[in-house]
Amino acid sequence: MQKYNFIKSAFNFSNAPIKRFVKIEKKEDLLKKLKDEISNIENCTLKNNSNNLVFADGDHDSNIMLIGEGPGQKEDEQVKPFVGDAGLLLNKMLAAINIKRNKVYVTNIVNYRPPENRKPNEVEINTYAPFIKKHISIINPKLIILLGSTAMEAFFGNKEKISKSRGVWKELIVNNKTYLTMVTFHPAYLLRQPDQKKFSWADLKEIKNKIEELKIGI
Repeated sequence: MQKYNFIKSAFNFSNAPIKRFVKIEKKEDLLKKLKDEISNIENCTLKNNSNNLVFADGDHDSNIMLIGEGPGQKEDEQVKPFVGDAGLLLNKMLAAINIKRNKVYVTNIVNYRPPENRKPNEVEINTYAPFIKKHISIINPKLIILLGSTAMEAFFGNKEKISKSRGVWKELIVNNKTYLTMVTFHPAYLLRQPDQKKFSWADLKEIKNKIEELKIGI
């Protein structure tokens, strides 16, 4: 049998204590850091033309994350997403499937109000893309609901049409993790096109079915 001589070992041993525990930062701290990163952004037209950074609202431990387009005037004034007419409709939509607004987590693709409430352009979306991806990783939800074409395009590109993409579960990969995701109409669009609410209702029922199927706590 072959013998191994470990007496003249090349290994160097230290009496220093081994660090066995890695400090895990709390969500609150990670979200604060992210908010600070966004507030320190430079050369941003959106930031320069709005009053406040509108970060997020709701339960950061929620299993459901809703992502819209960007703040409007009322959101800019109240420093909170979805508080205008579109926000009231969103609350009703959630209530229709027995979900309270404060039990989900809500944010937007961009965190500053676009001038005249216009749609964020491609450059602006790309500027904020790293932030929303980091935001998703921190919240780490079971389901992501993308509200409107801007949110859809930010993750899936502009070749898809929301009329064809809505209501279908897709796998979204963010920072090497896969999230179950659905696109549906933005509440502001539904206020302009109320005849489309029937499609959103179908989407909401599908969301409710998925929550029940996966036994997701809310």
